[in-house]
Amino acid sequence: MAEGERGASSVAAPADVPAFVRGLSFEQLPDEVVASARRSLLDLIGVAAAGSRTKAAAIASAYAATQLRGSDCNARILFDGRHSGLAGAAFAGASTIDALDGHDGHVLTKGHAGVAILPALLALVDATGPGEAAAPVDGREFLTCLVLGYEIATRAGIALHATVPDYHCSGAWNALGCAAVAARRLGFDAATTRHALGVAEYFGPRGQILRACDSPTMVKDGSGWGAHVGLAAALLARDGFTGAPALTVERDDAGPFWSDLGTRWRIGEQYFKAYPVCRWAQPAIEAALDLQRAHRFATDEIATIAIESFREAIALGSQCATPQTTEEAQYSIAFSVAAALVFGRVGADEVSVHGLSDARVQRLLPSVTLAEDDEFSRRFPAERWARVRVTLADGRTLVSEPARARGNPENPLSEDELRAKYRELATPVLGAERAARIERFIGALDADDKTLPALLAILLSSTR
Repeated sequence: MAEGERGASSVAAPADVPAFVRGLSFEQLPDEVVASARRSLLDLIGVAAAGSRTKAAAIASAYAATQLRGSDCNARILFDGRHSGLAGAAFAGASTIDALDGHDGHVLTKGHAGVAILPALLALVDATGPGEAAAPVDGREFLTCLVLGYEIATRAGIALHATVPDYHCSGAWNALGCAAVAARRLGFDAATTRHALGVAEYFGPRGQILRACDSPTMVKDGSGWGAHVGLAAALLARDGFTGAPALTVERDDAGPFWSDLGTRWRIGEQYFKAYPVCRWAQPAIEAALDLQRAHRFATDEIATIAIESFREAIALGSQCATPQTTEEAQYSIAFSVAAALVFGRVGADEVSVHGLSDARVQRLLPSVTLAEDDEFSRRFPAERWARVRVTLADGRTLVSEPARARGNPENPLSEDELRAKYRELATPVLGAERAARIERFIGALDADDKTLPALLAILLSSTR
C-alpha cells in the first residue's frame, strides 16, 4: 500500500476484536492517528521522567525489582534500569507515570489508557530470557502496538462505565489494552486472545477511585496493577489458562462501543493536561488564572476564593484540607487553585515540597470554599466546567466566565505547548541533551530502524 493510501481500509469485521489485535498494520493507520500516537508517546515520557523522582515511583520500582523479578524472562524498568519480570516492569513503569498526574486521558473513560499501555509495551519489547537478546521490533510496529492498546483500552473503559453501576479505577479497563498488546506480540490465535482479554477483565483492579479522590494516597488510579494484570493475563493465557469472555468486549450491551473498531480512532480523542493535577481540578485552575490575568491582582490582595464546579470535582481532596504530600496536592482542587494564583502556573515543583511548603499557598487554603453547580454536574463527564469568584481585601468580587480545561480535542494544546510541557518535565531529570534526543527519536520512529533501540536505551536506564 502506498504511503498516501494509509488508513484506506479496515482490518476485519469491525467487532472482531481478536482479528483486529492480530491484523492491524502500520499501513492501515491514518496519518493523523500516527501523529496522535507520537504526541501521546512524548507526553507520557515527559510525565514518566518527572514521576521517576517521586517517592511513589521509587517504592514501586524497588518492589518490582526485588519481589517481581522473573526467572525465565525479564525486562528493564522505565527510567530505573533494574530488571523485573515482564508484569513487574509494566507495574513499575505505570506506577511511575501515575505518580505525577500529568498524563493523557479520555473524558468518557474518566481515566487513562496510555499510562499502562506504554510500560506494558516497553516490557514486551525489552523482554529477554537467560542468554537471549530482545526480540526485534521496529518503530512502525512499536507505534502500531501503542495505537492498538489505546483503541482496546479506551473502548473497554467506555463500555465498563456504561454497563456497571459503580465507578472503578483506570486499571480495571486499561488492563485489557495491555493484554491485547501482549496477545499481538506473543502471536496468539483468536481463542487465546479472547482468554487473555477475559482474564485481564476478571482480575483487573476494581479500585474505588472516588475514595482515592477524596482521600488521596499513592494508590492513585490503579494503573500499575492494570498493567501488571494485563501482562499476567496474557502470560497465563499463553499457558492455557482460560478466562473468556470479557463482558465489556463480548456482551450484547457492549457491542455498540466496538462496532467502529478500525474506523473510528479513539487515540485521537485523548485529552492532554496542561497541569500535573487531576483533570477535574483543571477547569477551576483555568478560571482562576483567567481572572488574575484580566484583573492583575496580587496574591496578598485575595480575601476569599469560591469555586463552583461539578460534584466530583468539588469532592476532590475533601478529606485533606491542607495537603501534606504530592498525592494530596494533585487531588485537591483548593490547593491546585491556590497554587495557580500564587505561582501563576502549576507544574511538578508546585505539587512537590516547593509548593506544599509555600506560606502564601498555606494562607489561601482556608479562604477557599467549594460549591456544586447543578448544570456543570449535568454536563459531566463529557464536559468539565468550573467558575471562580475571588473577593479582594478592598471588597470587590471578581467572577470568572465558566471555564473548561484546555487540552481537549476541541480546544487542544498546541504542538508548541505540548513540547514545552514535555521539556519542562523531562529536562530537569534527563538533561537537555537526552531530552532532545528523545524528541528526535520519536519523530523518526517510522523512518529509521536504529531509532527504537536508541530510544529504549534512554527510557530503560536510570535517571539518577
